[in-house]
Amino acid sequence: MLLPLVLALHAAVAVLLPPLVRLLGARAFLVAALPPAVSAVWVLVQSPSIVSGAPAVSSVAWVPALGITFDFRVDALSLAMVLLVSGVGAAIFCYSAGYFHAGERGLGRLAAVLVLFSGAMLGVVTTDNLFALYVFWELTSVTSFLLVGHDDRKEHARRAATQALVTTAGFGLLMLIGFVLLGAIGGTYRISELVADPPVDSPWLPLALVLVLAGAFAKSAQAPLHFWLPGAMVAPTPVSAYLHAAAMVKGGVYLVARLAPGFADVDPWRALVLGFGVATMIVGGWRALRQDDLKLLLAYGTVSQLGFLIVLGGAGTHVAAIALIGVLLGHGFFKSTLFLTVGVIDHQTGTRSISGLSGIGRRMPVLAVAATLAAASMAGLPPLLGFVGKEAGLEAFVPGHAGDLPPAVALAVLAGLVVGSVLTFAYSARFVWGAFADKATVSERRFKRPSPAFTAAPVALGALSLALGLLPFAVDPVAQSYAAPFPAEKPYHLALWHGFTPALGLTVLVVAAGAAMFLRRRSVARLQNAMPRWPDAEVGYHLFVHAVYGTALSVTRRTQSGSLPVYLGIILATLLALPGVRLAAALVSGETPLPGGADFRFWDSPLEAVVAVIVVVTAVGTVREHRRFAALILISALGFGIAGLFVLHGAPDLALTLVLVETLTTIILVFVLRRLPATFSVRPNGWAKRMTVLLCSAAGTFIAVSLWLMTAARTEEPISTGFTDLAEETGGRNLVNIILADFRALDTFGEIVVLATAAVAVASLVLLNRRDRVVDEPTEEDAEEEAEAEAEGAAAAAPGAGPAPAGGAPADGAAPTDTRGGERP
Repeated sequence: MLLPLVLALHAAVAVLLPPLVRLLGARAFLVAALPPAVSAVWVLVQSPSIVSGAPAVSSVAWVPALGITFDFRVDALSLAMVLLVSGVGAAIFCYSAGYFHAGERGLGRLAAVLVLFSGAMLGVVTTDNLFALYVFWELTSVTSFLLVGHDDRKEHARRAATQALVTTAGFGLLMLIGFVLLGAIGGTYRISELVADPPVDSPWLPLALVLVLAGAFAKSAQAPLHFWLPGAMVAPTPVSAYLHAAAMVKGGVYLVARLAPGFADVDPWRALVLGFGVATMIVGGWRALRQDDLKLLLAYGTVSQLGFLIVLGGAGTHVAAIALIGVLLGHGFFKSTLFLTVGVIDHQTGTRSISGLSGIGRRMPVLAVAATLAAASMAGLPPLLGFVGKEAGLEAFVPGHAGDLPPAVALAVLAGLVVGSVLTFAYSARFVWGAFADKATVSERRFKRPSPAFTAAPVALGALSLALGLLPFAVDPVAQSYAAPFPAEKPYHLALWHGFTPALGLTVLVVAAGAAMFLRRRSVARLQNAMPRWPDAEVGYHLFVHAVYGTALSVTRRTQSGSLPVYLGIILATLLALPGVRLAAALVSGETPLPGGADFRFWDSPLEAVVAVIVVVTAVGTVREHRRFAALILISALGFGIAGLFVLHGAPDLALTLVLVETLTTIILVFVLRRLPATFSVRPNGWAKRMTVLLCSAAGTFIAVSLWLMTAARTEEPISTGFTDLAEETGGRNLVNIILADFRALDTFGEIVVLATAAVAVASLVLLNRRDRVVDEPTEEDAEEEAEAEAEGAAAAAPGAGPAPAGGAPADGAAPTDTRGGERP
């Protein structure tokens, strides 16, 4: 399978694009179009076998030691997504060659990141591994952050990019937790295996699905997380057309549709998907009617259509799955056409405001026709692909085609879709009127007509929407293949004509009501202005961010106080709160028995007890000592006591190393203590002292008990079993020496380096101390100068020297002197 090579081609072209842009200018985008074009051609070649039920699969080793691989699988749903991500993406890359000019700031970076985004999105829709999907998913978030904030000189661009990243990547972390749970309870992280055999008996499955849906809803801008998408419209128009029409925002829809065959029947899947989807469709459509900016109108329209797609992708019925493919492809074609149209208008006229445009349709007739076809497809008018998909979407919730959905739920969802479709028709008509109509109150702008090459991409995509609407049988096999796992009560196909059905009647109702809303648009605007202001989702986002920021400052202020005892206390408290509590619970419950029996002994030699008493006494004495130097001597004695334990255990080499380290450390600290006060200035008293003693005692007990348990926790043979025989082969008698000199020579070399470094530090401190002492001692020249100053002072004070002038200055104008005869400053 060539898909891994195609992904590698995206990365390679991205690396080459910055120098190519410097060489070719904006024409380098034609080179950037090659990887997505190759992807689209490859998937079209594979499409006959894919739609027949034989997915294209491939696997690449990722972490072989852990058995983790990059698994790829292209089925009907992936086929539809690749056509959007790569096919529409290639057209947008070609369009970008005419949109951008050679002097565009950061154009090479923009082209490279856009290709990387294309490759990451291709990975999202083709991978069959949850962890690989998450990697590609977050890569799309990072690259979209760079694309939205392309013009980093503008504050609102940086703010919009950050907002999009925080929302999508933040909820992506919740999705990752859901992936881990899903794979753990399902016993596999392969998506196809989880969908084929879902772990429906696990009580953790609902929680996992809720977390996964949270990430999908954030990515696909479902209310109330829809606010980031309109804000991201500060990106260049080709970026908006690609990310927010054909690619990135479809990621959440794809994930919902991918998991729906296996998990749609699990509560609360349908409640969340249908509820949030219908609400998003209505909220986005209502907000779109208020926009004067054509790009913002399309952005809120995208939010509305994403809600529609989430409903269809997550409903879990046969007809809804068929409708999803039609609406998915239709939306990609007509929305990218409209975004690119806005880019042409803005590029040529310098504005995209409805109130500032007039007569564009007469000056750009071909573009106007293509955009009108795309808007008609968005509104659901025949004979366009948008009509075919929308009629199937309405049919999916008509009784008889609603599958196992309760009738009341199906009718409620159907009513919501009808309301959302009415709003869609109204804002589609507003777009065509606002962009191309002649307005008597608006003066026409003078501009240069765009070249045919510049308008080729939107015209081609608009024509494709018309062609697939006239020939829906070209799309139907893909839809049937995706819908095959869902039980079907009646056969259903994507077609222009199904007869006089309830869905057709609802379409007529939508057209009539939508046309009335557009004709009465001023009344609708007054109604919108008169309505109470609903809570703004973006305000909620900023309140949340500020709350997190304030909490972080409060926590930092308390934990990052600059006090070493506080830092150590936090570390020890964390140690006791996590593994410490778990260890105590294991000991109390008997899960971890204490070692004992015949193997238990207190010491190998009574001398070990003597050394242990010395270590304990010096440790307690160090804590209670108020003088720094005495505390240093005591803690050094503690270290020498540990060295004594090494000697008693037959490891003189280790003991010698420790003695050298302790000696050098003591010498270094002696020089350091010369710069510090003789006693500790601050010592805890009262409850602070008691808490310190309690915390340190608990931490010490935990470490001691843990080490004790570890000595009896061995389940396998130690790796040093054969060391004795190997030592005899080397001719040595001391096993420890052989281990240090031969088996762990590099470790010993490291210790030598440490000792040498410490010796250099000691020598530096000694030399520094000597230099300071030499500088501080008075020289003979200093003594002579001081004597001369005293003699001059005595002469000035002798009788007959004359009265001092007013102000206290000497008569000869010299500086006044102090009582020792020296000059005062």
